[in-house]
Amino acid sequence: MNIRYLHTMVRVKDLEATTGFFRLLGLEETRRIDNEKGRFTLVFMAPPGQPECPVELTYNWDGDEGLPSDSRHFGHLAYRTADIYKLCQTLMDAGITINRPPRDGHMAFVRSPDNVSIELLQEGDALPPQEPWASMENTGHW
Repeated sequence: MNIRYLHTMVRVKDLEATTGFFRLLGLEETRRIDNEKGRFTLVFMAPPGQPECPVELTYNWDGDEGLPSDSRHFGHLAYRTADIYKLCQTLMDAGITINRPPRDGHMAFVRSPDNVSIELLQEGDALPPQEPWASMENTGHW
């Protein structure tokens, strides 16, 4: 059997807030579909140069009463970054809670505006421990 990864889909409550969050992560919009008959919008966002690895953001025009739920049943999305400290600082400066800070210089977790858990991983070896991350406590869960 031959199988190929296509995308991960998550439902979103506020399309602008969520696309803004993924832009902070460095993703770019690669495709958008507005379906008038079905009353929904699909926005595909992927890291630069990796259009084959998108997240599909599904926005229902008439709302979705189940959002934002805990989304723990979903698991998480994971992205590798060249500088985990810099990315976490960018997110924190934009008001995003760092749920699991990169104390180890290797891994962090944040949540999107729709409560989707996002794992951030340092490319290559872990960075040396650095403040404020090294002593920062966990906030909430991921």
